[in-house]
Amino acid sequence: QVRLAESGGGLVQSGGSLRLSCQASRRPIHTLVMGWFRQAPEKEREFVAAIDWSSTGLYYADNVKGRFTVSRDNNRSRVYLQMDNLSPEDTAVYYCAGKVDLGNLRTTAWDYWGQGTRVTVWS
Repeated sequence: QVRLAESGGGLVQSGGSLRLSCQASRRPIHTLVMGWFRQAPEKEREFVAAIDWSSTGLYYADNVKGRFTVSRDNNRSRVYLQMDNLSPEDTAVYYCAGKVDLGNLRTTAWDYWGQGTRVTVWS
């Protein structure tokens, strides 16, 4: 089992930036595909970004492409989500997730989840 803990959420003005971090413990993450999801109030959890084991494969949802950047540091068992040019539509609880295989990136296909960190963007 791997434990995931997100941090870095907060309140930010529209157009601003935040950097989320996900710290993994109990198991090294270099064998896991890592991802970020978010869930806005009264909406379903949605995929945001994913990164493969070696950081050569990066995947983004269309509505964050060009604004968000996912990265990882396997030596520190950390995954990051740099979020730039934020808008109120990005307001959500952001979750870190991990899975063994790369194939299916849908929400139901992930094995490990963090507790989430809240991001609120005000205009």
